Amino acid sequence: MRSIQPQLQQELGQPVVIDNRAGAGGTIGSAYVTKAAPDGYTALLATTSTHAVSVSVYPKLPYDPARDFVYAGFVATSPYVLAVQPSLGVTDVKGLVAALKRDPERYSFASVGAGTVSHLLGEQFKAHAGVPLVHVPYRGAAPAYTDLMGGQVQLMFDNPAGLVPAIRSGKLVAVATTAPNALLAGVPTFAQQGIANFTQSLWYGVAFPKGTPMPVVQRFNQALNKVLADRAVSADLAAKGINARPGTPAELQAAVAADIPYWGRIAKAVGAKID
Repeated sequence: MRSIQPQLQQELGQPVVIDNRAGAGGTIGSAYVTKAAPDGYTALLATTSTHAVSVSVYPKLPYDPARDFVYAGFVATSPYVLAVQPSLGVTDVKGLVAALKRDPERYSFASVGAGTVSHLLGEQFKAHAGVPLVHVPYRGAAPAYTDLMGGQVQLMFDNPAGLVPAIRSGKLVAVATTAPNALLAGVPTFAQQGIANFTQSLWYGVAFPKGTPMPVVQRFNQALNKVLADRAVSADLAAKGINARPGTPAELQAAVAADIPYWGRIAKAVGAKID
């Protein structure tokens, strides 16, 4: 949101304040927004993790993504990259699986939080590799990156934006992406390495509390789309490995409805559940 905050303020004619409420894979912030007054002054940066994955992995999720929000539109999408510790001595998925199988009880994978796409992709890869990787959830990306570079954990799925600097400096190695990305042009996708079912991307979108008037939502959508159409904004997002994604409220609503069962099937297949 910081990339679009200044221009969004101009389009809306009022301040846009970012209130980071981390924890529980983004579900704490999401639950907070459901309790806010539906007057258009409180919105949420929703993601695939908070509004699709969470339904299947949190038995006591304090909100219903399908009923407790009014969706205003997409902001952006981003693929995932699988980054590993250089000490593993691997450069592709086949080599990584072979290295893990040589000492299967030794390794663990990080995620940006339990119940996130980062978590489920790690579980999916664990099943693909056939090794008992230990999941280590972190409270956000920064501490996970620190431990990944330090060797406390050995691999992680996340978006390119945060991982690319460490990859370029040699502190981490990118072995695959879920989709092509300009920041990692030399890194093959899972599909290019002959591995199916790793094509997921993360979407970001804006949601308001249930009951927010549609004229308010539509006005926000128009302002948001105008900002995302700005070349400087889209270039700034692209430099972070993120693709601007203008759209309609209905398109985001449809994505939430489709992604809940999609990620539910993956969560069930890998046995992901959070008490």
